Amino acid sequence: MSPNGQLQLFSSGTLSVPVSGKQIACNPVIDLTATVGDGNTIYVWRGSNQLVSKHTERNQKVDAIKWKEDGQFLAAGWSDGVVRLIGLESNKAVHHIRVAGHGGKPSRIEFIAWARNETGKQSRAGKHNDLPDLPWRDLMPDEKKHVLDLPHELTFLEIETALPKISPLPLSGGIGDDMFVFSTAASLEFVFRPYRSEDSDNVHVMITGTADGGIHLSIYDSFVIGTFQHVPHTAKGPASNEGPFQLCGHSSHHKVPTHALLLRPKEGSPTSLFLVPMDLTFVHKSPINLSLLASNTTTLQNLLRYLKQAQSHMVSEWKSTRELPGRFLRGVQEDLERSPKGPVTIVQALYHTVATGHVFPPVKEWLVDSLAERGHKRWDKAVVSGLQNLRSLVHENFLPALERCGIVLSRLLGLARFHGSRENIGFTAAQIEKLLDMVAALTLVSYKILLAVMDELDHFTCFSSWLRMEIDKLASSLAAAEELTEKEATMDNVKVLTYIQRYLMGSPLAVYLGDVTAEEREKDWKVVDKSDGTSMLELVDQQLKYQERGEPYHKALPQVDQLVDHLTSKSAIVFKEIAEAEERSVRFNEAVEISTGEKIWRHDIHLCSRSSAAESGVLTFVATVPEGDKNKIFIVRTAIPVANGVSGTTSSSACSLVLPNGASVVDIKFLDDESLLVLSQLKDEQSPALVRIGYQSPNLTYSAYEVGERPQAIDIGGPEVPYVPLFFDAVGFVPMQMEVQQASKTRGELPARVCLLGRDRTAYRTYALPDQFEAGSGTQVSPTARKSWQQQGEEEDVVMENSQ
Repeated sequence: MSPNGQLQLFSSGTLSVPVSGKQIACNPVIDLTATVGDGNTIYVWRGSNQLVSKHTERNQKVDAIKWKEDGQFLAAGWSDGVVRLIGLESNKAVHHIRVAGHGGKPSRIEFIAWARNETGKQSRAGKHNDLPDLPWRDLMPDEKKHVLDLPHELTFLEIETALPKISPLPLSGGIGDDMFVFSTAASLEFVFRPYRSEDSDNVHVMITGTADGGIHLSIYDSFVIGTFQHVPHTAKGPASNEGPFQLCGHSSHHKVPTHALLLRPKEGSPTSLFLVPMDLTFVHKSPINLSLLASNTTTLQNLLRYLKQAQSHMVSEWKSTRELPGRFLRGVQEDLERSPKGPVTIVQALYHTVATGHVFPPVKEWLVDSLAERGHKRWDKAVVSGLQNLRSLVHENFLPALERCGIVLSRLLGLARFHGSRENIGFTAAQIEKLLDMVAALTLVSYKILLAVMDELDHFTCFSSWLRMEIDKLASSLAAAEELTEKEATMDNVKVLTYIQRYLMGSPLAVYLGDVTAEEREKDWKVVDKSDGTSMLELVDQQLKYQERGEPYHKALPQVDQLVDHLTSKSAIVFKEIAEAEERSVRFNEAVEISTGEKIWRHDIHLCSRSSAAESGVLTFVATVPEGDKNKIFIVRTAIPVANGVSGTTSSSACSLVLPNGASVVDIKFLDDESLLVLSQLKDEQSPALVRIGYQSPNLTYSAYEVGERPQAIDIGGPEVPYVPLFFDAVGFVPMQMEVQQASKTRGELPARVCLLGRDRTAYRTYALPDQFEAGSGTQVSPTARKSWQQQGEEEDVVMENSQ
C-alpha cells in the first residue's frame, strides 16, 4: 500500500459466467477463486482470469462453497444433501459426505465452514528447546534439532511409504459416486496423502449448517462426528422465535476448542441473531491422540472405498471373459440340441474332436461359417485381455489395498489394547481383531483368484491354439491340411481337454466372482452370525475345501463382493461408535441474543483468543448492519471464559459506529484480531470506499449491552475510532460483495487480500492489504479530501512510471 492509502491491485479478471447469488470463495493459500455459475457448475479461476477447472453434478444445484483453511479442498454443498470435497489439483469429487438433516433425511445445505484446532497436547517446539547437546543431534537437520520427540516420531512413523504405491483403476467398470475418483495417479495421491508427524497435534473440523437447523460436524476431511439439532437457550430461557434455527456464521481459534456459532431463525428476516458457544471437548480431552485415531480411520474409510471399486472392476473383467464366448457357444449348442444324431452338448462334441479328430457336421459348420478366423480373434482377445486385466487388478490394486488395511487396523488394535476398558475410545480390541480376520479372508480369496486366473489363462492359450488350428484345417486345402497335421503333433491335448471340460461352459472363478441369489446370501451369512467364536478366515477356507471336493458349501462366503461388503459394514459399526464417543463430547453453552430491535441486513463474526496469567478464554465480536439504517454498524463483544475445554458464563458489551457524510455499508468482514473492513458507498459519489477499523483499540469504548438497545453512535471519523481509509481504482467498477483472506506462507508468500465482486457479477478484483496498517488520523475524511488523495496517488504513480 502506498503512503497515501492506495491499495495495490493483486489480481483481477472478468468471468465468462456470472456468479450465481453470492457464491464466491477465495483460496486461503493460493491465488485461486472459486465461483458458482448457472447455479449448478463450480468454476475455479486463477488470478490471471484463467479457468483452472470446473465441476458439475447432473440434476443438482450448488448451495454453498468454502475452501479448507489449508487450501487443499473446496467443499461444495449440493442440493441432494451431499458435501463433495473437490481436490485442489483435480476436478473430481474425492470425498462425498452425506449430511443428514432432521430425522436422518437429506436437507438443503445452507452454510459451510472450516476450522483447525490444536489437540490437548502442548506445542512440542517449546518442550524441547532445552534438550542436551548430544553428538547424534548434529546429524539432524537444523529445523529438527529443537523439536525431537522420539516416542512421538515412532508413533507417527509412516511405514506405508515403504510399500508399493496403489495403482490407478481403469476408467470403465466402476460403480457409484467413486467411479472416477481412483482412476488417475493425481487423484489417488490426493486421497491417500502421506500423513505428516508435524500435523499430529492438529485436527481439522468442517461445520455444515442445513436448512432444517442441523449442525453437522466432520473431522479429517471425511470422518463424520454427527448432526446436532440445537435450539438456542439464553440466560432468560429458550429463544422466543418459533421454528428451526439455521447456522449463518462461525469463527474459531486454533488454540481454543470452543467455537462460536451464529444462528438465525429460519423464517422471515431476522431481528435477532444468537451467538452460541460450542465446546469440542474431545479436542481438549481426547483419551488418545485424536490425530492418530482420526487419520487412521479416515484412511481406512478411503481404502474400503478403493476396495469396493477394485472388486467391481474385477467382476467386470471376469464377466467380459465369459460374455462373448458364451454368445458363440450358445449358437452351436442350439444346433446340437436340434440334431437327431451326435452329441447333445458342445463340450461333448469338442472333446470328441480332440480325442478322435472327427468333427460333427454342426460343429464344422459353426467353426467354418459362424466362428471363422475373425470370430476366433475376438474370442481370444476377450478372454486373454480379460484374464490379464483381472490378474493385474488383483496383484496391483486389490492386494496392496488389503496390505494397507492390515497396517491401519494393526495401529487401531494397538490403540485399543493400550487403553483397554479404562477409557471410552469407541471401539474394542475384539472388534478390530474381527476386521483383521476379514482382511485375512479376503487375502486368502485374492491368492486363490490369482492361482485360478493363471491356471485358466495357461489352459486357454492351449485351447485357443487348437481351436485356430481346427478352423484353418477345416477351411484350407489338402496340402495345407497336411502342414497343420504336423502342428497337431506338438499340441498339448491334455490341457486342451482339461479346458473343454472345466472352463469352456463354466469357470472356477465363478466361486469368487459369480452371482449368488438373495436367498443364498441371507442363509449363508446367518451361519456367520451364529458362529461368533469361529474365525472368518477359517470359515472361508473350510467352504473352499468343501467346494474343491465337490461337496455342498455356503456359496456366499468366498464371494469377493460379499466379503468386501461384510468388511465395510462391520467397519461402519466401528466408525459409528467412534463418532458417537466424540459426539457425546460436544457441548452447547447458553446463547447470547444479538439484537437492536431492527431487521439485520449484514453480519459477520470473529473469535479471538485471550490466554494470559490473569484470564483465559475467548472474545467474540459480532458486527451487524440494520436493514433500515445502513450507515450504522453495531458490534457486540462477548467474553467467554474457557477452562479445561469447557466454556463458562458469558458477559457482553457493545458499541455503535456510524459512517460519515451519509455513506452506507455495502459489506463488512473481520480480517483478523485487530481489523474490521467496511466496504462503503459514498452518497454523492459512484466510487466506493474501503475503511479499516481497529475494533479492539483501547480508545474505542464498549458499554454494557442490553438486548434490543443500541449505545450512542460514534462517528468513524472521530477521535475515538481508530481507522484507516483504503483507496483503490474503481473507475467503471462498483463492488457489491467482499471476501477477505489473511496473509499466508503455506505455499509461497501471499499478502492479506480483499476480493471484491462487481455489481455485474462477472468482474472481480483482488487487492493486497498491507502487513501493518498506518494509524488513522482520527479526523473526518471528506469526499473532497478522498478525491485529492486519489489524484495525488495517481500523479505519483505516473511520475514513477516516467522515471522508470
